[in-house]
Amino acid sequence: MHQVSRCGLKMSFNSPILYESHAHTPLCGHAAGEPEEYAAAAEVKGLKGIIFTCHCPLPDGMSSSLRMAPEQFDLYVEMVQRARERFAGRIDVRLGLESDYLPGLEPWLEKLHARQPFHHILGSVHYHIPEYQKLFWTGSPLDFQKTYFKHLADSAETGLYDTIAHPDLIKNVHPEEWQIERILPDILHALDRIAATGVSIELNTSGLNKTVAEFNPGPRILQEILLRRIPIVLGADAHVPHRVGDGYLTALKLLATLGFTDIHVYQNRLREKIDIGRAIASLKS
Repeated sequence: MHQVSRCGLKMSFNSPILYESHAHTPLCGHAAGEPEEYAAAAEVKGLKGIIFTCHCPLPDGMSSSLRMAPEQFDLYVEMVQRARERFAGRIDVRLGLESDYLPGLEPWLEKLHARQPFHHILGSVHYHIPEYQKLFWTGSPLDFQKTYFKHLADSAETGLYDTIAHPDLIKNVHPEEWQIERILPDILHALDRIAATGVSIELNTSGLNKTVAEFNPGPRILQEILLRRIPIVLGADAHVPHRVGDGYLTALKLLATLGFTDIHVYQNRLREKIDIGRAIASLKS
């Protein structure tokens, strides 16, 4: 919304309202840039805040090359707090976590999630980690896809998570075997189960940079999410500062075209609804 001032200049009254809800730190071993750099990028993009959701520590050295070690958890909290203090009054910096789901990890995750007052916890099924592959890869890409979507729904039903991250990420492994209509019954069943929990689903814009170059989830699954009224949360999955808020405008316009009227952000693990029109108007071009 704009109004013409007495001097003839257009003045914007759209204050920042969106958050980057999925951002990492160098502690995961495959991201670059300090939290302050990510916060600065959020300010440039016209965001209200950023929630750091770095890959959670796991027990027994599980996928240790892709996440912080258990002994680095306190350092992670300190890094986010440092950025929060530095950007106070400019960008709202919050502490979150991207927390892997794997059957049997629930007791570890419950204790981990209780260690800090997190603002947003993403649930992820990372099919590529060796432990997951060892347990669930049978040699059939189709069976692997079915198992993945079952685990997405299982994760939502644990009550451990606020949002399920990049929910069709599996399409990037054996992409030649990704035929969505073939796997659609399993996807729909998973979405029905997720909808019953009240857990949100992330629209992850980093999918445009992956082998199957479309958002995670893609438009077909988004249509089914809309039918089930599952809340959508935006996240860029930023592993470098310049990707903070990347693709947000395109994502919002796609959601509006499909019929979504709002998106959501989290604070104190409570969901807040935002009108898509207001969200689009709030972004800096």
